Amino acid sequence: MRIFGVLIGAALAALSACERPGTVPMTPAAAAEITLPEARDGVVTDRFARLALSCIHREYPNKISHLMNSAADAGTPSQLFPAFYGCFDWHSSVHGHWLLVRLVNTDPETPYRAAILAALSQSFTPENIAGELAYFQAPDRASFERPYGTAWFLQLMTELRQADFAEAAGWVETLQPLESFIRAQTMDWLTKLVYPIRIGTHNQTAFAFGLMLDWADQTGDTEFRAAIAAKALAFHAGDTNCPLAYEPSGEDFLSPCLMEADLMRRVMERAVYSAWLTAFLPQIPVDGRADWLAPGIVLDATDGKLVHLDGVNLSRAWAMEGIASALPEGDSRIPALLAAAALHKETGLASVTDAHYSGSHWLASFATYLETRRGIPAK
Repeated sequence: MRIFGVLIGAALAALSACERPGTVPMTPAAAAEITLPEARDGVVTDRFARLALSCIHREYPNKISHLMNSAADAGTPSQLFPAFYGCFDWHSSVHGHWLLVRLVNTDPETPYRAAILAALSQSFTPENIAGELAYFQAPDRASFERPYGTAWFLQLMTELRQADFAEAAGWVETLQPLESFIRAQTMDWLTKLVYPIRIGTHNQTAFAFGLMLDWADQTGDTEFRAAIAAKALAFHAGDTNCPLAYEPSGEDFLSPCLMEADLMRRVMERAVYSAWLTAFLPQIPVDGRADWLAPGIVLDATDGKLVHLDGVNLSRAWAMEGIASALPEGDSRIPALLAAAALHKETGLASVTDAHYSGSHWLASFATYLETRRGIPAK
């Protein structure tokens, strides 16, 4: 474990650089900048706010996923995606916006509140969302950002619907046309999806289904919840002996095994889930030790694919916390789940720095999901 301590120490030193006050651009066309206050000592989410604020309106570098039907479809990222063009790619922009809403919801006294609301108001305009919707509605784009980006968009809407600050209700109304389109598009997709997608990157269905179920619960959309839950049970109720020893793959940021287990707690009764987990992940020890699952190692944080492993540590941690939360009180597997989660959390949070844009444009969202226990119902 010594290597993890060395890596963590080095990364934490880099993370301290995020605490310096500075400025961030508001839009690619505007010269105006906002000044960010210093991060509060010991408040890790302040660092996450700074990272999101520094990227949601940063247009370049940018990796667009763009189907062109003709030469008329050529355009810059902000022309194609007028609300969600920053943070390197569409889905990272979406969950960067979610991060900011989440922090206002969970920390109303954040010193970044004014900067966050100003930045969100730049993105969430009727004109911008009309442009986003038009992109989705164009021919042959049914698979655009499905299911990862669209699931994060629904998570953004969940967060806005739970907010109690004044601007949120108006933004829900502004974003609702795109929400309705994604909801309908997802329902249609589910009728055609024959197999689960078990990979450890964007297309994984288990992670996306989890976010979608949380949106359905928040909105009271019982039809949508039933469709997702039925598909999850059809895909996974009979799964056994998930090959956790084969994880992680070299570019994973999601654990196929742990994300499936985190999904199934949302669609099974506690006793049924406990028995299912015994068959699905018999590797979970009952002696409380943490070393049954080693964190992923990143040797080159400048590599956009290899740095995914920093994300897998964060997402594994929240999955294990979620799994533990769904087990019966006193279950002998809970201590080992929480011990391994703590180890992954320590390693993962240390990687969330502004040192390299390859990770800084997205890792703060994963860290915020973990740190604020998003997706785990309060007891």
